[in-house]
Amino acid sequence: MTKKLFLRSSVAIGICLLFGFLGAIATNAGFEGWYPELNKPWFNPPDSIFGPVWLFMYILMGIAAGIVWNRGFYHKWVKTALYHFGIQLLLNGSWSLLFFGLQKPLLAFINIIVLFIVIIFTIKWFKIVNKVAAYLLLPYAIWVLFAIALNFEILRLN
Repeated sequence: MTKKLFLRSSVAIGICLLFGFLGAIATNAGFEGWYPELNKPWFNPPDSIFGPVWLFMYILMGIAAGIVWNRGFYHKWVKTALYHFGIQLLLNGSWSLLFFGLQKPLLAFINIIVLFIVIIFTIKWFKIVNKVAAYLLLPYAIWVLFAIALNFEILRLN
């Protein structure tokens, strides 16, 4: 790994973790009284799983973004890929605010559907720039699909 790639990946990981931290603040607000009282589906994992999984996802996302960024921001495909990445990161962070912070599972569900669509476009653009970067986003896409199912069932059951 070159020094430039390491630096760019580190910055991208830091940005992703910052969004994760902001999402965690909103999540903690919802855990005080509202979320524990909701009916949850049978496939709802223990709450202790979410933090480590999201940490891993944010690290993978940051590495992927660093790899793409390392190809040169002057290139239009890199800019397009990172533009999509930024949008999905904003949508990712806003889901926690909508679901936990504002306690609006329907708005959060709409948000996460749009998030998944933007993730697919991000993967497409990352693949054009670097296939490894695109593949690093696949676990994230799968996890968001699971989150869509979980969000839908919580919405349906409540």
